[in-house]
Amino acid sequence: MNLRRIILKDGVYLAVRQLLGIVISLVGVILITRAIGPGNYGLYAAALGIVGYASNLAGLGVHVYIIRRPNEPGMDVFHQAFTLMLISGVLGVALGAAAVPLLQRWLQNPAFGPPLLVMLFTLPLTILSGPAMAGLERNLRYRSVAVIELTGQLVNYTIALILAYRGEGVWAPVAGYVVGQLYLLAATCAGARIMPRPYWRLSLVKEMLSYGVGYSASMWVWQLRSLVNPLLVGRFAGPEAVGWVALAIRLVEAMSFIKGVTWRISIAVLGKLHGNLHRLKQALEDAMLLQVLAVGPLLAVFACVAPLLLPRCFGEQWQPVLIIYPFIALGYLINALFSIHSSVLYVLGRNWKVTGFHAAHIILFVGGALLFIPRWGLLGYGLAEVLALVGYLVIYRQVEHLLCPSYRSVVPWLLAFLPPLWAAKIIMPIGLLFWIPLLIVVAVIKPGKKIIGYMKFAKMGE
Repeated sequence: MNLRRIILKDGVYLAVRQLLGIVISLVGVILITRAIGPGNYGLYAAALGIVGYASNLAGLGVHVYIIRRPNEPGMDVFHQAFTLMLISGVLGVALGAAAVPLLQRWLQNPAFGPPLLVMLFTLPLTILSGPAMAGLERNLRYRSVAVIELTGQLVNYTIALILAYRGEGVWAPVAGYVVGQLYLLAATCAGARIMPRPYWRLSLVKEMLSYGVGYSASMWVWQLRSLVNPLLVGRFAGPEAVGWVALAIRLVEAMSFIKGVTWRISIAVLGKLHGNLHRLKQALEDAMLLQVLAVGPLLAVFACVAPLLLPRCFGEQWQPVLIIYPFIALGYLINALFSIHSSVLYVLGRNWKVTGFHAAHIILFVGGALLFIPRWGLLGYGLAEVLALVGYLVIYRQVEHLLCPSYRSVVPWLLAFLPPLWAAKIIMPIGLLFWIPLLIVVAVIKPGKKIIGYMKFAKMGE
């Protein structure tokens, strides 16, 4: 099977898998948020954001090392990875537990502490499943990975929903998360047919850390974004605001599910073109257009129907989500465009260039959040998202210097998708006027001709 067919087949498969996960997640979130309310959901979302970042940090990039290791890993590699993850997880729990009182003082609300402490103790379980999952992915057993992940979601939400409708409040999603992590560890080890046991070889540990940490450093910087909501919104606007922001992010991620699929496709294609800068430039231009056309329509349509759907699905108490949704959607749309630039730099071995861009983006985002949230609350978070967009100038300049790509085909679409994002806050039928730029672009550019850019993009790897 040639590369084009593999890309198309895997793209469809990954899209279906991602879509099923999004459906399960959305249904679960709708039912849980209606049952426990913004305050309790905000407490859980804050704990999840902090623990999620701690898990990525404690994983030390070992998952990536196993997948990308040049030689086939033997059982000694997996046993060493499990041992290293156990040590890292236990240290993470100890450091995290010691930091909980400081976090409670920072957040000025003792209610944040207990859920966070309980979820921190699942840290070793979360990262111990990483080596086995990496083994499945390395062997291209994506069907097994999909079944395990989707079943884990079902286990998580089933437990959470049962407890939520029994009136357990924040402890409902917390319990679902804990049981879900236990399931994932057991299922991944069973699926990969690996029984962890202690093992230690210093040379192997150095090899894992030198590759894994070096590769993952830029992602650790980027993932600091996930701490802004729990640590800054939580301190200056309270747990309800954390819940509103968390739900808005979840909705935008659901509407942008295809972005992750196309990004993975871009890695497969661009990796074949690193020696041909002309074809790499063409692939970059096609991929940028593909990303914007994949993400923009769903974000725009949801903004239009959100005023009707949100109160019916989640309840009137979730209306403030409409304030923050356009800003978060804007951030994801711009990221869809420039995520391909990061892929190009990774392919060319310019990892630290990506790290520099991530650092600039985070500094602007955190600085904006500290400046705006104390003054304007929920709206301040949105303004911080807008300020952080300036950081994309860094990666634009880096790629412009290497490839000089053309943005002529993608910019009209990008600009046309922006006005509809704010239609959710405008009274109909006036809100329909925000769709006029998009209708003009559709009429002038003829999107049917542009969609074939995807086929051209896939052919680049042949």
